[in-house]
Amino acid sequence: MSTEASVSYAALILADAELEISADNLLAITKAAGASVENVWADVYAKALEGKNLKELLFSFAASAPASAAPAGGAAAAGDAPAAEEKAEEEKEESDDDMGFGLFD
Repeated sequence: MSTEASVSYAALILADAELEISADNLLAITKAAGASVENVWADVYAKALEGKNLKELLFSFAASAPASAAPAGGAAAAGDAPAAEEKAEEEKEESDDDMGFGLFD
């Protein structure tokens, strides 16, 4: 597992446990997991997440996911199909030419 992934997972564990995301805590978790992480990475992550609510960031990211994603059941309801097709057609119609970035400009 990469260093970045190890520290990211450690940050998620700390956030879930509602503990402070500090360099010391990140290093303690990664060490307990058997991952070798340099202190600089723990410092970088701790400073980047300082004063931020990681759970809130993740939930706001999840809330901004595209509405056209498949529902948990795997199939869209019959009433949703025309709206999804309409949205897909709108996305196809947009092109670089519409924004002034044509191939031959």
